[in-house]
Amino acid sequence: MSTALSREVAGVSLATQSHYIIKRRFWSFFERIFRVWTADGQLIMYIAHPLLKLREEFMVYADEAKTRPMLRVKSKQVIAINFSYEVLDAATGEVLGAVQKKGLKSIIRDKFIIFDAAGAEIGYAEEQGASILRRIFPWLTSKHAIFVGGQRVAWIQQKFRFFNKEFSVDTQPSPLDPRFVLAVALLALMAEARREDAR
Repeated sequence: MSTALSREVAGVSLATQSHYIIKRRFWSFFERIFRVWTADGQLIMYIAHPLLKLREEFMVYADEAKTRPMLRVKSKQVIAINFSYEVLDAATGEVLGAVQKKGLKSIIRDKFIIFDAAGAEIGYAEEQGASILRRIFPWLTSKHAIFVGGQRVAWIQQKFRFFNKEFSVDTQPSPLDPRFVLAVALLALMAEARREDAR
């Protein structure tokens, strides 16, 4: 098994996990805070996603004190229709992969193309279900799926909550670094939050 897949985060090996919970508050002014938890309630990722930066870039930390950087996610462009994000290991600078949003296709259904570290297209993430209705009635819960090599490797489903946004993430074994899979899920949820804020 590769060292990337067996990396320990806050005492939890992501290689052994298959269920996560992502939470964020409904409202925020300067940044959106995302927390990723394991099924047994351990925090494994903390993200303060800035809202006002011209070029999107943010860190993913393994702790809320921001003492253990895990990933760096940065946009390759300042202005574009099809934004592309590179996901890097924060410690080594190694590129884990990239995610490109399909701007025009995402008008009615969010879609992202997934690339490996060498830049080869390997899959996609796509909003599922009644996407058009959700754009009219934003309180409807969302669903996203991540596919690699024709197989679904992750399913993200929003849970209805009154005071925050909560999403369950269920993953299947895949050749991808599990940190990268979660980064793809987070980028999909950030795109959804950005669309909601624009209303």
